Amino acid sequence: MTGISILIGLAGIITAAAPIVFATIGETITERAGVINLSVNGTIILTAMVGFATAVTTGSTLLGFLAGMLVGGLVSLIIAFSSITLKQSQVAVGFVLALLCRDLAYFLGNPFMGLSGPRLSNFHIPLLKDIPLLGVLFFRQDVMTYLSILLIFAAWIWIFRTRPGLMLQGIGERPAAAFVRGANVNLMRYVYTVIGGALVGLAGPVYSLSVKAGWKGTISGLDGIGWIALAITIFGGWNPLRAAFGAYLFALLQWAGLVLQPSLPNIPSQVLQVAPFPLMILALLLVNIGNTEWIERTLAGLPEDVRRLIAKILRSLRASPPASLGVPFEQD
Repeated sequence: MTGISILIGLAGIITAAAPIVFATIGETITERAGVINLSVNGTIILTAMVGFATAVTTGSTLLGFLAGMLVGGLVSLIIAFSSITLKQSQVAVGFVLALLCRDLAYFLGNPFMGLSGPRLSNFHIPLLKDIPLLGVLFFRQDVMTYLSILLIFAAWIWIFRTRPGLMLQGIGERPAAAFVRGANVNLMRYVYTVIGGALVGLAGPVYSLSVKAGWKGTISGLDGIGWIALAITIFGGWNPLRAAFGAYLFALLQWAGLVLQPSLPNIPSQVLQVAPFPLMILALLLVNIGNTEWIERTLAGLPEDVRRLIAKILRSLRASPPASLGVPFEQD
């Protein structure tokens, strides 16, 4: 494999990770507000179909993306209403919606199966595209890939460096304290749940109008991506930067499976295709494995230097969910 083909492959990883970035950051924002949106998998599939169908019907990719955001926002609004107003289980409602949205996508998307439609083209940024290495990697992408990169830093700054972001953390960690400070906790949870759902809704059209252009129903290869996005949200410790790293890691593992296939002819291609999924689950286990007693006992028997190194690594991976995640708040 030549150097330029490796660069092109790495640039493809950044493109392929874009929808996962949208989904994980959207879910990160939602869960930071204390709401669990388990409908992510179904939402991505449904919005991929809706975005493609809208783009084919209207000839506009912009309307396709807007339609995806609208559907994602509406699905998350159902979760917000069910959990915040009706006090129903967020897990149960989200899981049912995940299945419902998936099946709706396959049923309603039948007329659009296999059709050709508009897709995003790459936009080369003048001057920057000619920078060695970086130009090929970052500045010859499509608009949604650029937007996904900007979203990573914008979300991090919003959550950790602005006053509204600190309030967002407050309604997910200590809603009672945020309420005393003047926050309308339930209203803010509504707003952030819908915003997060709209970002998740962008992930679907990014697939069907860019990464995997078209709609192919059950063979579109999207089923399961939403569950990976949920796992990456946890792996990322509800931090946009770490979540983005998880998204790029998953895309890298998928690319590596394709690259390694010719070199490993004795291994069925299906094994390498699904390998990123258990590997991400393993990475998720590493996030909280340092909290277990058997790990502490094992570390105690190691040499001091080794023990400190492993303990430091495990601490850096450790993440705790927002304290009030999934807990309804009563505003008295």
